[in-house]
Amino acid sequence: MDARTELAALIERFTGSDGMHETALARVGLIRASTPTEPLLALHEPAVCLIVQGRKQVLVGDAVHIYDREKYLIVSVDVPVIGQVIEATPEAPYLCLRLDIDPAMAGALVMDAGLAKARREPVGGVAVSPVTPGLLDAALRLVALLDSPDDAAILAPLVEREILYRLLTGDQGARMAQIAMADNRLQQVNRAISWIKQNYSRPFSVDSVASEAGMSASALHQHFKTVTAMSPLQYQKQLRLQEARRLIVAQNMDAASAGHAVGYDSPSQFSREYSRVFGAPPLRDAARFRAAPGMLTPA
Repeated sequence: MDARTELAALIERFTGSDGMHETALARVGLIRASTPTEPLLALHEPAVCLIVQGRKQVLVGDAVHIYDREKYLIVSVDVPVIGQVIEATPEAPYLCLRLDIDPAMAGALVMDAGLAKARREPVGGVAVSPVTPGLLDAALRLVALLDSPDDAAILAPLVEREILYRLLTGDQGARMAQIAMADNRLQQVNRAISWIKQNYSRPFSVDSVASEAGMSASALHQHFKTVTAMSPLQYQKQLRLQEARRLIVAQNMDAASAGHAVGYDSPSQFSREYSRVFGAPPLRDAARFRAAPGMLTPA
C-alpha cells in the first residue's frame, strides 16, 4: 500500500461521516465529503490542505485555485474564500488533511534553518503546489499518530515541524516565510485585515484602514490586493455575507434582519449580493444549507 492510499484509509477511518472533524492533535483537522458540495464562503486562516482523494475548487477574489491528490493548497493569511468540493462519490469520497499553521513554530524554524532572508514584499495569500513524496510521508506519519496518543504528545510537534520545514524549503517557501516574519509588509496587511474583521459591519474608508495599518492608502490597496486578491471593501463584503449566512442558518434570522445586522441598509442590495455569491436568495440558500450541512466543508 503506497503512502497516499494508506493516508486515505486513515482519514476515512478517523472521520466516518461527512464534514469537518477535529482531532486529538492540535491544529489538525480531517475533512470528508461523499458528494460534490455547494459553494461555501468561509474565512480561511493560515493552513496547508492536503487532499488524498477527490478534488476541490477555491475562489479567492477573481482567482480560481483547483487542487487534488497531486497538489496541496497553502493559505498564508486570513482570507475569505469560496470553497467547493467538485469531485467526490460515496465510493471514493473527498478526503483531506488540514494543518493550521502555527506562526511561532514557523518563525522559530525560519531562524533555525537560516531562512530569515526571505523576500520582504508580500506574495499572494493563497496558492497550490505539487505534493512531494517527503510532504506526503510526513503527513501520513502525523495522522498515524492518532492511533498512538502516548507517542503523539512527543512526536506530533516534531512531525509538524518537519511539514513546515518541507513547505519552507519548497515551492511555497516565500508564503511560509512571510507568515513568520514580524517586520514585513504582510504584517501591515494583517493589521488591516484584523481591523476589518473587527469592524466589518461599519462603513469605513480606505484611508482609515491604511492609518490603522501604518501605510499610505495607495500602498495598502496595492499590497492588500496582492495578498488577498481583493480590495479592502471587497474583503469587508465577503465577511458581511459570511456572517449574514451564519445568522440566517444558525439563528433562524430573517434575511432583512441579517442584512441589517451586518451593515446593509438596503434589503434589495443585500439580497442581490447574497445571491451573486451563494447562487440563490438568502432563504432558499439557507434551506439548501440545512438540508446537507455535512456536505459544506471549509477546507
